[in-house]
Amino acid sequence: MRELKIGFLQQHNTADTKNNLLRLAEGISDLAKRGAQLIVLQELHNSLYFCQTEDVGNFDLAEPIPGPSTRFFGELAKEFGVVIVTSLFEKRAPGLYHNTAVVLEKDGSIAGTYRKMHIPDDPAYYEKFYFTPGDLGFHPIETSVGKLGVMVCWDQWYPEAARLMALQGAELLIYPTAIGYESSDTTEEQQRQRTAWQTVQRGHAVANGLPVIAVNRVGHEPDPSGQTNGIQFWGTSFVAGPQGELIYEASTDEEESIIVELDIEHSEQVRRWWPFLRDRRTDEYQDILKRYID
Repeated sequence: MRELKIGFLQQHNTADTKNNLLRLAEGISDLAKRGAQLIVLQELHNSLYFCQTEDVGNFDLAEPIPGPSTRFFGELAKEFGVVIVTSLFEKRAPGLYHNTAVVLEKDGSIAGTYRKMHIPDDPAYYEKFYFTPGDLGFHPIETSVGKLGVMVCWDQWYPEAARLMALQGAELLIYPTAIGYESSDTTEEQQRQRTAWQTVQRGHAVANGLPVIAVNRVGHEPDPSGQTNGIQFWGTSFVAGPQGELIYEASTDEEESIIVELDIEHSEQVRRWWPFLRDRRTDEYQDILKRYID
């Protein structure tokens, strides 16, 4: 067995970024003291989810990488000897911004970055206004705790992304997330959406024989424009094993600080039972590169 203790923080966010950072630091300290070796944070954890409106003023929230947040979380990683998966609003150049995950090694250095590849544009999720699609591809990040297949939120709906990570040796699939309910939808529709969100990711676990960690935010965040009733983030952060089994599922409405122990070597055994990678028909998949097959 090769056990890995994974910690995650499911938190609510406020407009006070300093307070958000303080609570994140306290949470990371607590998880590390409880034995976490890898700590995963939710998407865009420093601020409110600003993509509910298209406001050029929100670009002031962005920062370079390396920058203030990588220093802040890098110092925490070094102090506690943990690997941390962060999610930042990256200012790459004037007028060029990304939604970027940064992995900090336990010595405080940047182990690697991933720029969100799939960018949504839906009511209350106007991300195309803010983020340029990623250009780093789907490549696992090598760390002292293993090869991490880090992606971000909307990426979690795409099996191709998970597969490409798996084919390059990722040992975990990790998705920092910010997703919630549209207030005008019925309760039944809201539950269908939340269940689908979890089901598709558990499918990635099964299809690739890898554990999945999805960390979502929780709580209500108002729409500054008043055009909608805001977003009720549905929490439900979870860890699934390599057969899609739910190892832990968080609350839909409460903050949580959780540590889950995984046997990373178990994936090898699962892949021996279910050799999906062996049986892939790579000679017949050319059309997958097309947008649509007429």
